[in-house]
Amino acid sequence: MRTFDPDVVVSDILTAVGGLAAGVEGRPFATLIPHVLPTSEAGLPPYSIGARLPRTAFGRRAWGLMQPLLRRGEVRGRDELNAARAKVGLAALDYTHNGISRDLALVATFPQLEYPRRDWHPAFQVTGPLLWERPFGDVELPPGDEPLVLIAPSTSQDPGGRMISAALEGLAGEPVRVIATTNRVGGETPERVPANARVVDWLSYARTMPLCAAVVCHAGHGTVARALSCGVPVVGCPAAGDMAENASRIAWAGCGVSLPRRLVTPRGIGLAVRRLLDDPAIASRAGELASWAAGHDGGQTAAMALEAFVYETAHAAD
Repeated sequence: MRTFDPDVVVSDILTAVGGLAAGVEGRPFATLIPHVLPTSEAGLPPYSIGARLPRTAFGRRAWGLMQPLLRRGEVRGRDELNAARAKVGLAALDYTHNGISRDLALVATFPQLEYPRRDWHPAFQVTGPLLWERPFGDVELPPGDEPLVLIAPSTSQDPGGRMISAALEGLAGEPVRVIATTNRVGGETPERVPANARVVDWLSYARTMPLCAAVVCHAGHGTVARALSCGVPVVGCPAAGDMAENASRIAWAGCGVSLPRRLVTPRGIGLAVRRLLDDPAIASRAGELASWAAGHDGGQTAAMALEAFVYETAHAAD
């Protein structure tokens, strides 16, 4: 960092060392949050369990009863990071989620996926998704004119291919075409590939999703954000991490269906895809998010926020 001499340090929310190093060197520090905001608030369900926003005062009170338990975990996280800060000579911070910068935090998601909050910190800015993928050419799609469904499993979860196998079987008798990618996770193509489907090792989401009527995925934020940016509704089949939260948010926002793990079966996926294709309101809502994304470039918004942050900190130092 001393050699590079940056004007600002931007660190992913999971990479605490970036903020620690910035503090040691006295550099302005911003946090990148590449998904929905994970902090808790009274009345909201705990982050990552996949629960929906309560619709009634009773529901908000019920989730509020969990706040003391959640608070204990947040305080423990604060104290553990403060212990690391002390080891490198930094003062303790008195707030929880203290790995997130209170000067600038870039929340790289759709604002339509964020639950309304009472205590949104002014340093937290929703930029819109930051989308990237490695370049890849076109792939051959199944022939026909039926709606195209993409099966897009996680690159880190479900190595046995449970979701992709269930989706292929569940959509075999449906009036759709299916393009599925293994993402080279399972190693081998599923044994049974129906006549209306094609399975590949890799494909470009940016090229393929605009052709699709639905996307079935594990609900990793990158896949969800790409699908919605293309105006395609999503069936979220969460496996781990923040996937349950993302699946819950798309269902809450009306642009997809959340399918719990116990329902990730041929019948469950078949019914979920049928619901997406039969309900024009879901497709319309996904289209609204795509229109928003077309007018709000997440990368440009984040870059402008960073430039303003650097300018403000430079002038504050003067």
